[in-house]
Amino acid sequence: MNQKKKTFEESMVRLEQIVRAMERGDVPLEESLKLFQEGTDLVRSCGKLLDDAQLQVNKIMTAADGSPVEEEFVDEP
Repeated sequence: MNQKKKTFEESMVRLEQIVRAMERGDVPLEESLKLFQEGTDLVRSCGKLLDDAQLQVNKIMTAADGSPVEEEFVDEP
């Protein structure tokens, strides 16, 4: 498979399309299996992108002496 690498946002849009199609319940079994496989691949890919982003943030957040500075994320309403 020689697809271009999708961005996180593109992958999420496609994943939402797959979920909606499967929730409708009108997709034939064979196509459902293909969509399920594509969806699991997208979830895996998105998880890796998020893990990589977290590592990058951790690298950026270092003290002057090079030691890590970790702050708890607070979700403000």
